[in-house]
Amino acid sequence: MGDRWQQTRRITRAAFRPIRSRDLSLHAAAITFYGAIAVVPVALLAIWLTGLLAGGDRVRRLTSYAVETLPTEIGAHRAMAALIEAGLGLTPVLALASLLPASLYGEGLRRAFVSVAAPHEEGGSLVGWRGRLLLLPLLAPAPALLLSILLALPYTTRLVREGGWSGVFGVVLSFLGVWLVLTPVLFWVFRVVGPAAPDWLSALGIGSFTAANLSGFLHGFLLFASLPLDLGVPFGGFDAIGGGVAVLLWLYLFHVIVLAGYSATLALSRWRAQRA
Repeated sequence: MGDRWQQTRRITRAAFRPIRSRDLSLHAAAITFYGAIAVVPVALLAIWLTGLLAGGDRVRRLTSYAVETLPTEIGAHRAMAALIEAGLGLTPVLALASLLPASLYGEGLRRAFVSVAAPHEEGGSLVGWRGRLLLLPLLAPAPALLLSILLALPYTTRLVREGGWSGVFGVVLSFLGVWLVLTPVLFWVFRVVGPAAPDWLSALGIGSFTAANLSGFLHGFLLFASLPLDLGVPFGGFDAIGGGVAVLLWLYLFHVIVLAGYSATLALSRWRAQRA
C-alpha cells in the first residue's frame, strides 16, 4: 500500500512539474481576462455560423428548450435568449468585427501555455498573433459541434423535467454530449495552440480526460446558478455585479483545469518520448 501511494505521488508530481515553478493562479487569471473579452464574440460567431448552416428558425426552436430550463435566479435564461438573438442577427460586417476580440482567447491561451512549456518564447513579438491565428480554425467545426448539442437538447431537457431517474439519465446524457464536443476542441488547443506540440495520443487522451472534468464543471455551474443565493449582498445589493463576478470566478476555475490538463499532457508526452 505504501509503495502504491509513493508511486501515485511521483506520477502526480511528474504530471504537474511544468507548472510547479509557475504561478498557476496568475496564468489562469490572465486567460480569464482574455476569455472575458472573447467569450461573447466567440459565442456570437458560433451561433451565427450555425444559423447559416441549419437556419435561424431551427436554431431558435432547438435553443428554446435550453432557455426554458436554465436557472432564473441570476437571469441566465434572459442572457442566453438575448445572446442567441444577437448571434442570429449578425451581419457579415458585424461577424468580421467580432473576429478580433474572439481571437484574443487564442492569444491568452498561447501566452499562458508558452510561460508553462516554452519560457524562451515569452519575449517573442509573434506569441499573441500565433495564438490568435491558431485558434481561428476551430470556428470551422463550431456549427457542427454546436448543432450536435442542440439536436440533443429536446430529449435531454424533457428527461430533466420529468425528474427522478429520468432526470438523472438526462443529466448523464447532457454530460456525455458536452464531453464529446469539448474533446476535439481541447485536442486542438493542447496540440496546436500550445507551443510544445505534444504527441497526438497524449493530447487526445489527456484532452478527453480534461473535457470530462470541464463538462462536469459546467454542469456544476448550472447547479450553482439555480441556488437561491443573493449574489449582490457582498456588493451593496448590486445583483448584476454579483452575477458578473460569480461568472468570472467560475471562468477562472475553468482555466485552472485547462492549465492543469495541458501540464499533464506535456508530462505524458515527454514520458512517452523517453520510453520510445
